[in-house]
Amino acid sequence: MKEKLVNFARRTSLRQLRALGAVLRAGSVTGAADLLAVTPPAVAQQLKLLEDALGGVALFERTGAGAKPTEAGREVLAALDRIEGALGDCAAAIQALRGMEGGRVAVGVISTAKYFAPFALAEFQREHPRLEMRIQVGNREETIAALEAFELDLAIMGRPPEHFPVERAVIGDHPHVIIAPPDHKLARRRRIPLAAIAAERLLLREPGSGTRELFRALFAQAGLALEGMEISSNETIKQGVMAGMGIALISAHTIAAEIKDRRLKALDVEGLPILRQWFVVRRSEKRLLPAARALWDHLAFRGARFLPDSVPTPGGRR
Repeated sequence: MKEKLVNFARRTSLRQLRALGAVLRAGSVTGAADLLAVTPPAVAQQLKLLEDALGGVALFERTGAGAKPTEAGREVLAALDRIEGALGDCAAAIQALRGMEGGRVAVGVISTAKYFAPFALAEFQREHPRLEMRIQVGNREETIAALEAFELDLAIMGRPPEHFPVERAVIGDHPHVIIAPPDHKLARRRRIPLAAIAAERLLLREPGSGTRELFRALFAQAGLALEGMEISSNETIKQGVMAGMGIALISAHTIAAEIKDRRLKALDVEGLPILRQWFVVRRSEKRLLPAARALWDHLAFRGARFLPDSVPTPGGRR
C-alpha cells in the first residue's frame, strides 16, 4: 500500500487534479473542457491517468444532476484545494519579495458582522493603501465552507467551526437580544419568561445562520420548540419586526440605529441578553503572509474599538 501511495504522488500532476476539479465544478467533461480551454478528449485522458495512478478507484459518478464526487474524489479535491492555496501563497510571497504593491488578503465577513467589520477594514486599508483586499460576505455556513476550502486567509465570525482545526482570537463581546416594536404588548414588561416569547409570532434567520442556531439552543434549553417565519437577512427581519410581523432574536450590534431612533425595543427577557464573542479565525494549516498577518493583528488587538455600543434592556442590564 505504501508503495502504491508513493507511485500515486510521483505519477500525479497538477493538470490531472485540475481536470477533476473542473469536471466536478462544471458537472461534465464537456463543461470542464470549456473551463480549461481544452478539448473533451484531453480532459478525459487526464482523468484516466489520475484514476490509473490511484489503482482504478472511481473519483466521480455521473448522475442526473451532473458529475458528483465519490468519497475518494472528495479526498483528491481536498488535496487540490490545499495545493492551490499553497501556490497562491507562494505567488504572493514572491510578489512581496519583488517589492510589488504590498500583497493581498482575502477576508470573510459573516453577514451579521457587516455592521462593524467595514469600519475596521476601512481603517486598515487607509493604513495600507497599496494592499489588495477581497471581502466575501455570507452566512456562517458559507463563510466556514470558504475557510475550509482555503479560499479565505481569515474570517470574522461569532462561532468558529469545530470540524477542522482553526486558530482564533477574540475581537470583543457580541450580545444578542429579542426585539419588538415599541408599542408591542411585551415592551413594558419586566423579566419576561421565555414561554411568553414562544407564544408570539417569531421571525427566524435561515438554517445555517449562527443566530438561528443560537435561538434554537435557547429554546431547547427551556424545553420549547422553535417555530416561526424564515427570513434570510437581518435587515428584512428588522423591517418585519417594525411592521408588526413578529418578534425576533438578533445581534444587538445590528440594531443600534433603530434602538436610538425608537423604532425597535429590546425586550427584557429572562436570561437575556445572551453574550457571545466576535472572533477572527483562520485555518490552522493556513500560512499567513505579511498582509494577512497584519490584518489579523489589527482585528485581534484593535477590532473591539469598532463594535457598536451595547443595547440596554428595560431592566438596565447590558
